[in-house]
Order: sequence, then structure tokens, then C-alpha cells
Amino acid sequence: MTEQAPDHPNVVAFPPIILLGTLAAGVILDGFLPLGYLSALPGVPRLLLGALLLGFGMSLPVRVRRAFVSAGTNIRPDQPTTALVTSGLFAHTRNPVYVGGSTALLGLALLLSSDWTVILMVPALLLLHYGVVLREEAYLEQKFGGAYRAYKASAPRYGWKF
Repeated sequence: MTEQAPDHPNVVAFPPIILLGTLAAGVILDGFLPLGYLSALPGVPRLLLGALLLGFGMSLPVRVRRAFVSAGTNIRPDQPTTALVTSGLFAHTRNPVYVGGSTALLGLALLLSSDWTVILMVPALLLLHYGVVLREEAYLEQKFGGAYRAYKASAPRYGWKF
């Protein structure tokens, strides 16, 4: 009897947990070992930029959820993908949820003057890339074949196609 691969990308962690854990660890470290770089920046510009990044970043996952519901597929990576979404935000970037989440996290770091959150974003984004995104891409390529390969060629992984 052959074992069938699970119908999901088998990511290492639920992506929001990676980002929220980064924020929590950053804020805790700021309390114990403050660095003070972000708090030394002019307050109003830092807060305005933080609010803009947070608002923009949070809007992307909301829009993606609507697109996935409309397409009849799951947004959670522990559930099967039933349709390939390539329009809307996905015509411009393959990972708008992760781009948005990372942007929102940077905005929160600015709003909270959390130097450690910015520093911890580096390993968090590496974990997100290697433990989530690459696994999702391999899963989607295995599941959707040429259609996904054509989509990969048309939209950048993290950048923005104008």
C-alpha cells in the first residue's frame, strides 16, 4: 500500500503565528534590552509611516480572503487548495498575504518603537520563505502543474508587477 501525500503544503508553522510571535518576542526583548533607535526618530513622521504601513499591510490579507472565498478555495495552508487564484492582487504578486503581513508588522514596529521586532523580522521572514512559501509553491506546482508554472513566470514572488 502506497502512502498518499497530504493535500496541503505541509508548512512548518501557521504563517500568522510566525509574524505574531515575532511581534511578541520583539516587544518582550524591547522591555528587557531596549535599543532606542526607533524611539530616537521624530515621533510624528514615524507614527504616520507606521500607521500607513499597518493599514496598507492589513488590507492585503482582507482582500485576499475575499478573492479566495469568491474562487471557492481555502486560505489556510493546512487545507487543500481547490482553485488557483491569479487575478486581482495575485496578478501583481504571488504572495500578497505575506507581503501584507510583513508590511503590517513593520508598521507595528514603527508605531511601538520596537527595534527588536525589526531585527527579528529577518529570521522570521527567512522562516516564512523557506518553511512556508517554498513549500506552498512546490505543492501548487505539483497540484496545478503547467498552469502554476505559467503563473509563476507572470507574477513576482514578493515584488509588485505594474
